Order: sequence, then structure tokens, then C-alpha cells
Amino acid sequence: MKPLPSLDVLKTFLVVAQKLNFTRAADVLNVTQGAVSRQIAGLEGHLGYALFVRQARGLALTHHGALLLAPLQQAFAHIDDALAKGGAQSGTLRVKCPTCAMRWVLPRVIRLQNERPELVVEVTASVSHGVEFDAEQFDAAIVFGKPSLKGASVHHLFDEVLTPVCAPELWKPGRNARPTPDDLAGKMLLHPTRDRRDWLLWLGAYGYAGLPSAKAQHFDTLDLAMSSAMQGLGVTIGDVSLIEEDLRARRVIAPFSLSVRSGAAYYLVYPERPAPSPALQQFARWLEGEAAATREKLRA
Repeated sequence: MKPLPSLDVLKTFLVVAQKLNFTRAADVLNVTQGAVSRQIAGLEGHLGYALFVRQARGLALTHHGALLLAPLQQAFAHIDDALAKGGAQSGTLRVKCPTCAMRWVLPRVIRLQNERPELVVEVTASVSHGVEFDAEQFDAAIVFGKPSLKGASVHHLFDEVLTPVCAPELWKPGRNARPTPDDLAGKMLLHPTRDRRDWLLWLGAYGYAGLPSAKAQHFDTLDLAMSSAMQGLGVTIGDVSLIEEDLRARRVIAPFSLSVRSGAAYYLVYPERPAPSPALQQFARWLEGEAAATREKLRA
């Protein structure tokens, strides 16, 4: 059995097959054109068949070259994936997070990295609320809803608890000391979902079947609706756990005492196999502690 060609030579073949020109391939590989030509000639001699047809305006793949190209591209993709996963296990934790939770997660992760610079956490925001570890290169994820992942460790962080919020200057109390949904009449309602389910859930707890105002703007994420509310553009439904610090700093206020649980929650999840690294276990314990502190502040 012939020894395998070196990875460098096979990489040269892939670049030449992409550029179909020795000079441009040499520029990409940062070597001379002659070195590229010699490597391809050596590979063809080793394999016993031609990979390229030399033409006046460049190169073209032979039948054998075309057959070799796709498997080698896949092989190098697998190598890149393995190296990336190995790098993640060695020090960097890659965490997927829905955009709606970034308001709570990101400031805490930045604080963690300032306090523990040896624990590197890269957070990727996504409009998706779930994760597929077999298809996505993440070590862990914060998911929203009711996760049903097989072979995953699931840690409850906090439940979704909804109430209307707005900028302080937008809310002018009426005569009633305790406001009711009637006080929302004429105000711009900011909907964090297209189906208005969050507003309707909260209003239903008051016994209201419809919306108290016809003015509305719709958003694809809770974070966008919350940012608009902070700018004084209207009243949105907010999750009190996610905006606990915003409420304490009075960047927004919650005019109503009533809040409702949606039945959904936020969880930290990660695969049980391979066994979680010490860094991931530390991160999980720390995040659970942060979530417990948030729940305690909201009870105070």
C-alpha cells in the first residue's frame, strides 16, 4: 500500500483546484509558482494519473482530479471541525444564547471574564430558542421554552414572568393609585411576538379578552421590543427576570403589580457526552448562582 501524500501537498491540490491557476494558487499559499507546480507534478506521479489539463489560459480538472476533489474537501472540513472542537475543549467555551436572554447573560459573562480571565467564554446570539449539538459547534447553550434534548444535561435558570414595562417618563399615573389595563388605552403597545400572545396572556389574567389600545408595533424578539420601550417609544411586555437590573436602575419601570408566568423558562444545557470539561462545569455552577441571585432579588 502506497504511503499517503502529505497534508500540505493535498492542501496545495485543493487550492489549485479552486483557483485553476498556479500563480494565483501560489499567492494564496505564500509560496512560489514553481513550488506549486512541483508539488502537483509530484502528487500526480505518486498517484499515477493526471489531475489537471494544462491549457493556454489556465488549468482544468481531469476526470480523476474531479473525482478526488469532493472527498478531499470533505476530509479537510472534518479535520477543521475536529481541531475547532479540540480547541474549544482546551479552554474556550462556546455558548449559544437567544437574543431575548442576551440582556441578562452578556453583562454577567463580561464580569466573569474580568474576574476570571483564565475562563474564556464566547457567547453567540441567535434568534433561535433551541440548539442541536450534533449540527452546531457549541459547548453549551441557554435555551428558552421546554427543552427535550436527549443525552443533554439540563439546568433550570428561571421561569419567564411577564409584566408591562416602559420608560419612566412615558407613564403618567391616573387618578387611580392602582392602575388597570384601562390606563393603557391610547398608548403604543410594543409586541415582542407577532401573535401578541404575551400581551394577551397578561391581559387575560386581568379578565380582559382584547387589547386596550389599537396602537401597536410588532417585533421579532423581546430584546428589540425592550430596547424600543427604553427609548420611550411605547409599553412592552417584559420578562422581570431578564430586566431585573434595568428595573433596579429605573431604566424602565413596571407600573402594574400583576405579573404572570407564561409556563416557559430559561435553561442551561450541554451534552452529557463527552463528559463536560472542568471549565464547563465551573461555568454551569457560576451561571446557576447568578440565576439564583436574580430570583432572590425579585423576591425581595
